[in-house]
Amino acid sequence: GVARAAAGSLVIRSREFRVQRLTLPKPMVDLDPEAERRAATEAGRLRTLYQTVSPERLWHGRFARPVGGDDPGEGFGWRRIINGQPRMPHSGVDFAAERGAAVVAANRGRVALVGDFFFAGRLVVLDHGLGLYTLYFHLDRADVAEGTLVERGEPIGVVGATGRATGPHLHWGAQLGASRVDPLGLLSMAVRDE
Repeated sequence: GVARAAAGSLVIRSREFRVQRLTLPKPMVDLDPEAERRAATEAGRLRTLYQTVSPERLWHGRFARPVGGDDPGEGFGWRRIINGQPRMPHSGVDFAAERGAAVVAANRGRVALVGDFFFAGRLVVLDHGLGLYTLYFHLDRADVAEGTLVERGEPIGVVGATGRATGPHLHWGAQLGASRVDPLGLLSMAVRDE
């Protein structure tokens, strides 16, 4: 391809994040040594993946909601207190949905990872190129294979409650390199295709 450069400005706004207090079963919070090792290994796999920057932009046009329904999605950045203990802020947006509801690719991308993780449950991660990834967690089933190129709106799995989930929902996340970003921002992002 032809090398191109772009310039622009980025406005960073302050934002207040809600505090969410949850009570979960003790084994989901206070991990035994084996579960702790597993979770740490899986987190390392994701960190390594997000450091991989595919040189080609794969997405086109606007991003789409990854699941149908009326739920606007919420939770990005919420500070979580689980069983009285402060935890990491919530890394994505949760959409309430029926178990088995279709989950679709938010935009064109390559399936970078399909797995079954302790916290995320069954998951699919899409690489949209240029360091942008979208994440789909707690699936009952993944319907794609690693390396597959998927188009916006193409089914990639179904809503479930796998991993550390208290009920069926889709956790949708976005990463730009090492930075978590609010995936709802992708839905309103103005994109110019050339």
